Amino acid sequence: MSNPDSFIDEVTEEVRRDRLYGYLRRYGWIAILAVLLLVGGAAWREYSAAQERAEAQAFGSAVLAALESDEAADRRAALEGIAAPGPGAEAILNMLRAAQNAEAGDTAAAIAAYEAVATNGEVAEIYRNMASFKALTTGAATMPADERRQGFEALERPGHPMRLLASEQLALIEIETGNRDAALERLQAILADAEATQGLRRRASQLIVALGGELGSG
Repeated sequence: MSNPDSFIDEVTEEVRRDRLYGYLRRYGWIAILAVLLLVGGAAWREYSAAQERAEAQAFGSAVLAALESDEAADRRAALEGIAAPGPGAEAILNMLRAAQNAEAGDTAAAIAAYEAVATNGEVAEIYRNMASFKALTTGAATMPADERRQGFEALERPGHPMRLLASEQLALIEIETGNRDAALERLQAILADAEATQGLRRRASQLIVALGGELGSG
């Protein structure tokens, strides 16, 4: 029985090979195409990554060159002439433009640049948060207290990365509007918060003393 069985196995194996060769002749182009796509995809990813690196380096160099000028007007003009390669770079560029506008005394333009970042859903949340905060602080002299209060209260919500800085600004608004007790309450809460930085604690303590309050008391 062993010889017939061996013969059958050989025939079966031969049939399998014929079928395999047939499949390769019929569908081999798919395998070749798959290999080409894989190789081409890897090459394209590498090319795209190299392009992105080159764009980022060119953007960074242009920004640094723009900020090297001694004249504020020249810095502003140079920054306006830079094209950002992506949403993140655009956010950084707008915030730099805003800072230069604020330094030049153009508060309206500075706020507009910050708000352009704060309302752009394509940029990272951290940029939007920073821009919202800067827009409110930049507008301290021109924006009504109630409007600023509303904006900082939105940033003060639990878990927000700028929560304590917003609390500090709200305390300043309370002082500005004559609400001494409310200001002291906010400042004492900052001191009691485990997440408050040393710098923030120091500023809060100085304000409490300046308002005639006592450190550690409500």
